[in-house]
Amino acid sequence: MTRTRRYEKWDRAARYLNIIAQLEAHPEGISAQAIADRIGVSKRTVYRDLQALDLQASIALWSDRGLWGIDRDKAFLPPLKLTLYEAMTLFLGARLLARASDERDTAIFGAWGKLARILPPVLATHLRETGDAYATRPENAHVTEVLRTLTRGWVDRRVVQIEYGPSVYDPSVPSRTTRVHPLAIEPSAMTRALYLVAWDEKKNAQRTFKIERIRSASLTPEPFDGHDDENVARDLLSAWDVISDQPLVRIVMRISPATAQRFAETIWHPTQSIEREEDGGLIWRATVSGTAEILSWIVGWGPDAELLEPPDLRAKVAALHAQAAARYR
Repeated sequence: MTRTRRYEKWDRAARYLNIIAQLEAHPEGISAQAIADRIGVSKRTVYRDLQALDLQASIALWSDRGLWGIDRDKAFLPPLKLTLYEAMTLFLGARLLARASDERDTAIFGAWGKLARILPPVLATHLRETGDAYATRPENAHVTEVLRTLTRGWVDRRVVQIEYGPSVYDPSVPSRTTRVHPLAIEPSAMTRALYLVAWDEKKNAQRTFKIERIRSASLTPEPFDGHDDENVARDLLSAWDVISDQPLVRIVMRISPATAQRFAETIWHPTQSIEREEDGGLIWRATVSGTAEILSWIVGWGPDAELLEPPDLRAKVAALHAQAAARYR
């Protein structure tokens, strides 16, 4: 039974390849019946496969008056010609994605498979093994579909209507429906999740949405403009992780001599500055967007870090340490 299912999958994959070949051979468009006649299946099967290619495989198709075709500008990107060290950079990016993502997306397998073809054999083998390990993670078809809708809205600069789930931090904040202008999609290594940075029409402001919390997303035909994408990319550099829509806050922290050398090995934020003290400790300064994301990082340093500014965040850190001490007492 398992072998039969395996053969069925390969048969379906072969049909997909044949259908794509027919679509590419007819840039003016071809009917589903003509495709069916050429590859030897029913018209109903072709319609089902075309929908799967469009919705599941994310192959950009068009249909008009009974004809189907591939949108060449959107279906496939041009091939890459990489140096060894450029390929290594993409390889490291793939490894980081595998570590940061906790859900399986079929598009990742396609991207890694194509990347493996142009990598040196040692890197290609390692990347394939990464894919095998990643394949064991659970699939979330809903998140994948939402991500693809948001990606299309971002690339095509079209308004997307979303339903966003209730706040997990404030139970009084219910779910809501709004229209957004996708400006960026950012991965978070801290939360192992993806986030949408978008202009929220109802809030009339830029907001950050956790994609896993978006209950539904539908692409509208309405375009949007008037946003400076360069500013969005630049502003994300001020975020500690992915939140860039909060007021800037100056953080000042003292690092103990025992941890100073290890702490100084990393550039934690683009705005940081370090001042060395006589006892071997450090004074670390940075300006970040809001304090929600950096709080857990500060607390994570335990007794090796003392937050000096801002005062209200210092009080919050002290309270968290006191609660933790009481629990472990």
